[in-house]
Amino acid sequence: MIPPKPLYNKPALSLADQIAKLEANGMVINDHAIAEHCLQHISYYRLSAYWLPFEHPKGQAGPRFRTGTNLQTVLDLYEFDRKVRLLVLDAVERVEVAARGAWAYEMAMLGDGFSYLDQAIYADQNKFNRNCARLDKEVARSKDTFIRHYKREYSGPARPPVWMSSELLSFGLLSQWYAALKEPSLRQKVADPFDLDEVIFVTFLHQLAIVRNICAHHGRLWNRTLDVSLKLPKKSPPDLAAALNRSAPKKIYNTLAMIQHCLDRAELGNTWRERLQALVGAMPYGNPQMMGFPTDWADQKLWGGTK
Repeated sequence: MIPPKPLYNKPALSLADQIAKLEANGMVINDHAIAEHCLQHISYYRLSAYWLPFEHPKGQAGPRFRTGTNLQTVLDLYEFDRKVRLLVLDAVERVEVAARGAWAYEMAMLGDGFSYLDQAIYADQNKFNRNCARLDKEVARSKDTFIRHYKREYSGPARPPVWMSSELLSFGLLSQWYAALKEPSLRQKVADPFDLDEVIFVTFLHQLAIVRNICAHHGRLWNRTLDVSLKLPKKSPPDLAAALNRSAPKKIYNTLAMIQHCLDRAELGNTWRERLQALVGAMPYGNPQMMGFPTDWADQKLWGGTK
């Protein structure tokens, strides 16, 4: 018989007690005033994700933290992750806008602005109905000027044309509308501006929506193991295929490579790769391999190298 799980009973600790607990577990804290400020404005629990790499394996006797672990190094790692998230959000915005535009255009070209609501173009009617219901909620609660104008000036249809709906859908819901299309050829038309196979693009948009939400909710990203794996191109596009790390399918590096590939199509002359390289080059702890970066990543053509 499996023993019952215990109830959670960890006590709440004052800032002074939090500092004392960290020091008792082997963390070096050089300035208690800075430590108290950071614990108050970031929180002990959020920072705990960033001192995890400095801990001994659970069950090992002795202090919790490895010798020499300093709170300032943990704070530097936290700040590095914050900068990574902001850089990723900056790129995701541009890729997301381009994906919305590609989807809305191809749906409109099927006939008119309402052709995206034709049940026949979707493989699973239950999913289609759920997507429509979620769209209806977005329309009902929207305060956007263009939706107010549509409701005021027109008697229907109740669901607005695709170029309006594409602006209302969350990125996650947009990826679901796209993935639900029945015909691979139609999905491919949406993926064509990004020079990607539609099978690759479906999983990329799904994962990118998850990554966007992690960033938007200030979650740890730098060494995270992502829940959704990407389908990775094997040969084409060649620069992207060569730059991917197939041995780390759930780390953030492959997502960053896919973002860079898409940015190169959606925004000519972008400087995102240089900003990423500078940030990774200043990584305060560990090495880029902890994020899934291959050792020769900077040599690849995708990143401006010659390989």
